[in-house]
Amino acid sequence: MNNHIVESSHEGLRLDAYASEISGISRSKIVTMIKEDKVLVNGESAKASYKLVLNDEVFIDEYQEKPINLEPVEMDLDIIYEDDDVIVINKPRGLVVHPGAGTNEPTLVNGLLYHTSKLSLSDDPVRPGIVHRLDKDTSGLLVVAKNDHAHQALAAQLQDRTMGREYVALVHGVFTHMKAKVDAPIGRDINQRQKMSVTSKNSKQAVTHLTLLESFKEYTLLQCKLDTGRTHQIRVHLQYIGFPIVGDPLYSFKNTPDFGGQLLHAKKIVFKHPTTHQLMTFQCDVPAIFEEFLQELRRD
Repeated sequence: MNNHIVESSHEGLRLDAYASEISGISRSKIVTMIKEDKVLVNGESAKASYKLVLNDEVFIDEYQEKPINLEPVEMDLDIIYEDDDVIVINKPRGLVVHPGAGTNEPTLVNGLLYHTSKLSLSDDPVRPGIVHRLDKDTSGLLVVAKNDHAHQALAAQLQDRTMGREYVALVHGVFTHMKAKVDAPIGRDINQRQKMSVTSKNSKQAVTHLTLLESFKEYTLLQCKLDTGRTHQIRVHLQYIGFPIVGDPLYSFKNTPDFGGQLLHAKKIVFKHPTTHQLMTFQCDVPAIFEEFLQELRRD
């Protein structure tokens, strides 16, 4: 039944909170449904923040997942290396790694499906080949699995922390330590669900190792090595210690320069080949917009 009468126990509750509790649909999805008029109060549109009144009639439509787009899309992929087991790609800034809710533009997965019919499916059928990911506006190296054997071997290296991943980040502020280790658990931000934060609630251990590469008047270039791979880990850890990444729209200062995303680049990746067991090492330079700003800082 899609119609629900508000009882005294729910009086004064926000519409989005009530609809989520009654339906079992996540609050973020309910908010989207409210905007699409798929949740109504007394037959009319209402805001997510509407405070319910006793005997209000709330209509909640059936939630339908939008189909994930797994169509092949021709893309100019920057492939660093490829064999029968793996593909190493230099992902550009602005490219989402895999399809998902709220992702309308073509993703790296769509490009991979055009490039090859051989991608692993062992982890998630809607993320073929994807062993690990980079944020949309983080550039750099990631390794893709072309079969389930390779996927399992690479995933095991991520799990036991033998896959090496090295990033460079330009941050606000002058970092005075040659080396530092940030060991702080990361979980979903309770106030802004699109963000992560250092928190003790519903969090997982996260460890980032930092090395000073270059100092400027107001900025510092850091090397960042991951022990763990939490969502937004480097971005959250650097904000947490007071050195947010330049250009980061979520975690940096309001007056950070606008580069269309954060100056964070996955520069190096090291892993053992799934079949030959040879140690593979790949590196790539930062994108032009990143390098140009560094050169400008060096001139100053």
